[in-house]
Amino acid sequence: MLWDLGAPGVLELPSGRRVRGRGLRHGVPAGPDPEHGLYLLGVRPPDVPWPAEWVPWRDFRLPTDRAAAGAALRRAWRATEDRRVEVACRGGVGRTGTALACLAVLDGVPPEEAVAFVRRGYHPRAVETPWQRRFAERFGERAWPSDLK
Repeated sequence: MLWDLGAPGVLELPSGRRVRGRGLRHGVPAGPDPEHGLYLLGVRPPDVPWPAEWVPWRDFRLPTDRAAAGAALRRAWRATEDRRVEVACRGGVGRTGTALACLAVLDGVPPEEAVAFVRRGYHPRAVETPWQRRFAERFGERAWPSDLK
């Protein structure tokens, strides 16, 4: 069972895959638990009862290790094929929006349209800083290790 389209924070990608974005400070929404979590925080997130990854990423900044973040984003995108994937940061807007824009690029949204796509489908202020926008827009151009393709 995947995320319900009308559920809070659920973004449908062009392929029909769905991913839930949220702010950790708002608590876990009602409904089924994620089956894969990707947490974007400057400090290690609290433990959750589902498989999860942590990408070190300070508020209003970019990931500490961009290659590792790219690998985690690719794993999360692949997981959306048949699992409920959640992407979250503290507030659920900047870092989460940036990560969702990167997932949209992986799903076929042209990089220059990814931020607008996420703002329409997830949150109107997603991707808060100019450098987060550039990160999302250049995400498809980056060379990633061959085992991640």
